[in-house]
Amino acid sequence: MPPAGSRTRRDEIVRLATTTGLASVADLSRSFGVSPSTIRRDLAQLTAEGRMARTYGGAMALVAHPEASLRQRTGEAFEAKRAIARWAADQIGSGETILLDGGTTVRALAHELRHAELLTVATVGLPALEELADADGVRVECLGGTLRPVSQSFVGPFTEAALEHLSFDRLFLGTDGVAAGFGICEADLRQTRLKELMARRAERVYVLAHAAKVGRRPFHAWARLPGDWTLVTDATADPSAVAALRAEGVSVVTVGLPA
Repeated sequence: MPPAGSRTRRDEIVRLATTTGLASVADLSRSFGVSPSTIRRDLAQLTAEGRMARTYGGAMALVAHPEASLRQRTGEAFEAKRAIARWAADQIGSGETILLDGGTTVRALAHELRHAELLTVATVGLPALEELADADGVRVECLGGTLRPVSQSFVGPFTEAALEHLSFDRLFLGTDGVAAGFGICEADLRQTRLKELMARRAERVYVLAHAAKVGRRPFHAWARLPGDWTLVTDATADPSAVAALRAEGVSVVTVGLPA
């Protein structure tokens, strides 16, 4: 990135910290082509203005990236979500017991399963329940708990307790972001804890995330998954972000989009 005026650079620092998470002095110095001491002065000024909060080795935005509601996200990347959902549905065999997370891509998978036979589906998401409520060949189990209205999914101790009585052939997780070195990102620590617990109960774990979520760090709550999980995304995902995940041992599947 070419050198920018101090005001423009500081505005861009705030934007980056808000959309991607923590801002490192070293990373910002390289990105803007200025010295670390210049970045530290920028961060000191932004902290004094109340726009950033200093951390060890960097800073973070005071205003978190807003969490979009399920309704707001429904129309985003529709074709990519449908392609991801169709690939995921093809992995499921007759007679299996699977667990579905919340989220719009997982909802698209539930829609693909409406005509499945001899399938047991447990879910923490209201959207999946709605899709499968009248599916004759699917037995549906709801892992109830405390409802998060913004995500239309259940979290909390009741949900976690229900997991202790079940195991699953496959788990399909949604996420707000996925990045090498971090794992999968959510707005709420209750969600990340639940995802980790769900992963422990499943033989195979898949994360369904369209390209815009790959390499993205919008929030500061993270779930670390076992090393053998699979990320399913679309072919427009950032190649460098995909390569970094594969270098960590993550299996990455990229599905093509309709022409």
